[in-house]
Amino acid sequence: MFIAELPHRGVIEIDGEDKATFLQGLISNDINLVSPMQAVYATLLTPQGRFLFDFFITEKEGKYLLDVESARLEAFLKKLSLFKLRSKVILKARPDLKVYALWGEGNLPVKAYPDPRLKALGARLIGQTEPNASAEEYDLHRLKLGVPEGGIDLLPEKAILLESGLDELNAVSWTKGCYMGQELTARTKYRGLVRKRLFPVKIEGSAPESGAEVFLGDMAVGEMRSNCNGYGLALLRIEAAKGDKVLTCGKATFTSYTPDWMIIE
Repeated sequence: MFIAELPHRGVIEIDGEDKATFLQGLISNDINLVSPMQAVYATLLTPQGRFLFDFFITEKEGKYLLDVESARLEAFLKKLSLFKLRSKVILKARPDLKVYALWGEGNLPVKAYPDPRLKALGARLIGQTEPNASAEEYDLHRLKLGVPEGGIDLLPEKAILLESGLDELNAVSWTKGCYMGQELTARTKYRGLVRKRLFPVKIEGSAPESGAEVFLGDMAVGEMRSNCNGYGLALLRIEAAKGDKVLTCGKATFTSYTPDWMIIE
């Protein structure tokens, strides 16, 4: 089994008697699904339904541990604090804890939990363990599967959950009731308003920069997101991604493909 430390991820601890109620009204998934044996993947959105943060929530010794983007961990804490009001919750960073990704064959360590997004991704672990692989190797594994990462593929205040595949990746509960940004997310789903999606792409040539425009012939059809060792993600018009069309981006050419987990109407 491969184990990689993820230095771009950090940990927030949430404690207090109101912690579940506090999170339930904010996040896109159902906090009641979290247990010491099961984590959930969720997001925090703007009131207009745009992406702000993605995170995993697991429970340990009666407290919630959130696996979040480390570069914006303090911004996430400040955002949560704005909604705290009189809720009896304690929010704090846990720099003593590290985040690891585990994938491949072998038995999971006791403290690891299955990645709630996709079985093929493997598992996550919060704590301390000995890595035997690099974060770049995990990044390639993730990109081949077509799974986005918050902050680099999911652009804050721009990305929409259903364009990013986060419905299929188990970040959204359609039964839990209201949360911030829920109205636009539900309207997008039930009115079938998704015209673009994040697709995995296989790249030939020089790796394009994030944000570079993607073309089909002379027509702009999307934007590049992250890439690693010949694989990447791009936000593309759905019709441009269908079939074996050759797309161009800067000095690179690439073809998109649809992973097994992705549902294209």
